[in-house]
Amino acid sequence: MIKIWGRNTSSNVQKVMWAVAEIGLPHERIDIGGPFGKNHEPAYLAMNPNGLVPTLEEEDGFLLWESNTIVRYLAAKHKASVLEPADLQIRALASKWMDWQLSVAGPALTPVFWGLIRTPPEKRNHAEIEEGKRRSTAAMTIIDEQLGKTTYLAGDAFSYGDIPLGIMAYRYRQLVPDRPPLRNFERWYAAISARAAFAAQVASVPLT
Repeated sequence: MIKIWGRNTSSNVQKVMWAVAEIGLPHERIDIGGPFGKNHEPAYLAMNPNGLVPTLEEEDGFLLWESNTIVRYLAAKHKASVLEPADLQIRALASKWMDWQLSVAGPALTPVFWGLIRTPPEKRNHAEIEEGKRRSTAAMTIIDEQLGKTTYLAGDAFSYGDIPLGIMAYRYRQLVPDRPPLRNFERWYAAISARAAFAAQVASVPLT
């Protein structure tokens, strides 16, 4: 049975857990990082020298870190057509959106999340939070424009390209209530939020 090292409140861990649930893989998730600590202890650093979560540990001892890479690896290994598009170009588009989450959407939302969830009210930098909201809305508008052309981000079927940004969309909707109407974005969000794996691994986990 595979092991996923990481607390379930981490958005990066949630990516892997959502993928694991879509595939239906038997697994064990081990709480580490955040309030659980232990991610900077020698035993964990021997698996992941970054001290970050998640880390995948397979039965044969194979170790892998970087959340998007883990998702793509598991989808390829288990031939999970629910996640990995068969068409090479569509697969590349799905991968593109996963990477865009890391480079654009995630960094835009980070100051909003940290400011509103992990910072006491008296210590919040409201200018940074508002700028994060602006940048996040700009990112979600790009998603909305794409979703005016395709049902899901990479095409007309759900793929692993929707997972990282689905998690960002959940957080954006929770943290930015005063947002412009994004009709295509909301239609897509309704579709992904109806998936059992999303409900179990993302929507049911409080933002902390």
